Amino acid sequence: MKGTTKAQPATGLPFAGKVALVTGAASGIGRATALAFGRAGACVVVADTAIDGGHATAAMIVESGGKALFVRSDITRAGDVEALIEKTINYYGQLDIAVNNAALDEESAPLAEGDEEQFDRIMGANVKGVWLCMKHQLRQMLKQGSGAIVNVSSVSGLVGAPKRAIYAASKHAVVGLTKSAAAEYAREGIRINALCPAGVKTPMLARAIDRDPPSEKKMKAAHPMGRFAETSEVASAALWLCSEGASYVNGHELVVDGGFTAV
Repeated sequence: MKGTTKAQPATGLPFAGKVALVTGAASGIGRATALAFGRAGACVVVADTAIDGGHATAAMIVESGGKALFVRSDITRAGDVEALIEKTINYYGQLDIAVNNAALDEESAPLAEGDEEQFDRIMGANVKGVWLCMKHQLRQMLKQGSGAIVNVSSVSGLVGAPKRAIYAASKHAVVGLTKSAAAEYAREGIRINALCPAGVKTPMLARAIDRDPPSEKKMKAAHPMGRFAETSEVASAALWLCSEGASYVNGHELVVDGGFTAV
């Protein structure tokens, strides 16, 4: 397979000739971001543990005239992440953009009632997973002398989240990883930023509401715009952070929250 499918420029598309890797791309924000990169001309690597959803996302991109490759990958396993980057390079020859979106949010209890195994699962996916992805993405981008990485954090990475302390801690850690790496690699032609959405209409949010149905009305009321974000609205922000229009944006946490953190 090596060398058979290289990224080729296409006239008029902002990410033509670029290769974008999106983790957690089988659904939600990840799928919307992968689709958006595909429409914008990038060759997209769709990474997820969900095989059916991952293949479906890749198929959507191809059906829309784009190029996509699905790779099953567990971002909590170093071997899987290393193989993911290797497959990306073998298939497309380069890695220009990475959106580290895969995460867990399965918590709804006060901190004193927390579960240690749950702590390990959330921290493993949301912190270790992002760290492993960046580690191997950066090694490839350093060889190329360029790249853009977006780590999907949350408004819970900026403020507290009652009954979701582990999740909030993990997302604060994502912001810390982002800022630290952005400073380390700024002179290597690599930009690293974080994206911090509030409530977004995703399967993850739906599961959270199922665990606590009365919370939906309260959550919507906390957003001054009175609604949750569409996944496409978050995807648009991710694409901007990876674009030439954001060429001097580095180490930043971009809030996409409908005004949630403004009040």
